[in-house]
Amino acid sequence: MLLRQNLNDVFLFVVAVEYQGFSAAAKQLNLPKSTISKRVAALENKLGLTLIHRSSRSFVLSEAGKLFYQHAKNAVDEFRYAEESLLMQQQEPSGVVRLSASVPVAQYILSDCLPELAERHPKLLIQLEITDRYVDVMSENFDIVIRSHFQPLPDSGLIQRVLTNEKIIAVASPAYLQKTLAINTPNDLVSHDGLWADMQMAPWHFQHMTGEKVMVQPNIRFIANESEVLKGAARRGIGITLLPETFCTHELKNGSLVNVLPEWSAGRVTTSLLMLTRRGLLPSVNITADFLVEKMKK
Repeated sequence: MLLRQNLNDVFLFVVAVEYQGFSAAAKQLNLPKSTISKRVAALENKLGLTLIHRSSRSFVLSEAGKLFYQHAKNAVDEFRYAEESLLMQQQEPSGVVRLSASVPVAQYILSDCLPELAERHPKLLIQLEITDRYVDVMSENFDIVIRSHFQPLPDSGLIQRVLTNEKIIAVASPAYLQKTLAINTPNDLVSHDGLWADMQMAPWHFQHMTGEKVMVQPNIRFIANESEVLKGAARRGIGITLLPETFCTHELKNGSLVNVLPEWSAGRVTTSLLMLTRRGLLPSVNITADFLVEKMKK
């Protein structure tokens, strides 16, 4: 039974996994590497299971190790919360905060924010996993997951905090616009080349600031479900694409892209921060979440 194990060994195992190795964990805890390695080996011996496959070049959790880590980390997080709650007024926040975000969110929202957070709180270890797949906050032991969505997220019992809510705009390069017919309304786009993010090639829906709505389908010229590729194609003058305004702020400022229908939007996209209620109580996680929310308001 877990209660019969040395809880210090469980803690050392969790820290070793968080820092992806005994050397990094030893440095963080100011302990000899051999001590951590021996204590984790003792834990494995008592459990009768191999938790970590390690060699001089690799440190990989076994299937049993992955399962044990999920539960052990929860227990360690509870201890950290108790400890940090007592010391948060006097002590700088510390510990590991695991985040997951999509490629566009990482590129356009987190690339500047997280380094600034790391500078502000040197004892925080920010671990960002960038992936476009669906991430399960609870089973994958993430503290914070950041998602962009077009419709409200379902009530999942998670804390949801909005980071951004922005319009999607139609953009093209000046070179493209110089060689094509003028664009005054969305209906003019039927004579233009479109760069599609939607593999289903659904029509584009526009709404004017007055509330008027228009559905239109430009010529299908290029399809890619990745924002950077679409933006690069637009910059080269291949056609017109739809992007969240934040994703092309730099290009709009330097003139390499133009908002071709400034009085119209092609929908809105919301980027939300999600976290478990229990982990949201951890001061280190709360500080990270608060920082990101405040940063996006500026």
